[in-house]
Amino acid sequence: MKITAVRAYRVELPLLEGSYRWSGGKAVSVFDSTVVAVDTDAGITGWGEVCPLGPFYLPAFAAGCRTGIGELAPHLLGEDPTQLERLNRRMDAALQGHPYVKSGLDMACWDILGQMARLPVCVLLGGRYGDDVGLYRAISQDTPHAMADSVVRYRAEGYRRFQLKVGGDPDVDVARIRAVAAALEPGDRLVADANTGWLPHEALRVVRAVRDVDVYIEQPCRSYEECLTIRRHTDHPFVLDECIDGIAPLLRGHADGAMDVVNLKISKLGGLTRARQARDLCATLGIAMTIEDSWGGDVVTAAIAHLAHSTPPELLFTTTDFNSYVSVSIADGAPRRINGRMAASMSPGLGIAPRLDVLGPPVVAVTS
Repeated sequence: MKITAVRAYRVELPLLEGSYRWSGGKAVSVFDSTVVAVDTDAGITGWGEVCPLGPFYLPAFAAGCRTGIGELAPHLLGEDPTQLERLNRRMDAALQGHPYVKSGLDMACWDILGQMARLPVCVLLGGRYGDDVGLYRAISQDTPHAMADSVVRYRAEGYRRFQLKVGGDPDVDVARIRAVAAALEPGDRLVADANTGWLPHEALRVVRAVRDVDVYIEQPCRSYEECLTIRRHTDHPFVLDECIDGIAPLLRGHADGAMDVVNLKISKLGGLTRARQARDLCATLGIAMTIEDSWGGDVVTAAIAHLAHSTPPELLFTTTDFNSYVSVSIADGAPRRINGRMAASMSPGLGIAPRLDVLGPPVVAVTS
């Protein structure tokens, strides 16, 4: 089997709530997502998706993704899409860095492999555990009262895991954490996610002010070293996210005892192949994981579901369903939330069929 063409589509994903706000005054109302198609001479097409959380969150931006795909695609024509490690090495040789550019291409090739093998991707990623997986809900930054109300509303939809967006004024953030904690019920789990937004002295103030609250502290500061300092000054369970972008920082974090949970974002790591490597290493080391991505629609949600569903349940901290946050559906067959949980498709590959009427014409098309 050989790759004969690569196409990329641009699609806008408006948020149902109108906007999504997090640390530093950052906000997005419409996500710019890139859907990737990889065609083969066997008549099988695989699909992937990459959706950066705006250009100011991680070193990634939507237009760069599409430009990078146009740069990489000629190097992939004629390659076997089912030889995934070889294909990733080919991409790394052709384009230094830029893992998010490679993510959708790698995801599409996993879709091809699953279709060819007539197996769901989760089976190929290690096996399917259980019937479904539990989801978290990100609570956009707002007033303490409004965020507590959001938690109550989303619990009614079945969510029991809540990722509270903080990383602003420390006094307001303490009020946010306390207001939401007061609205929780037994069995709920709360994460205060600063998204790198606090300076070290601010983070120290917050963790000391909420020492009596059952809350996880996530990525309080920008650098790994700053986060490690905060970790060593609190007994709250600790989550690292933005500074874990590969195997080396993951190993360092484990050696330093820097985290109890790590967030694995598919596109930040470069696709399902690299995310699986990180996931399996975490499983070996006994590190709990949130399986997710930066953002996305139906295709990204399908990939998240397959990686999460193939993760040992005792180590799956939580996962997410980004397609429930947006008002546009770009593919049929994607997982849908049921009472705060979702399940990966049982169909071959990712189990999705993109809606070409929604995607429109490709903005990148490279053929042999």
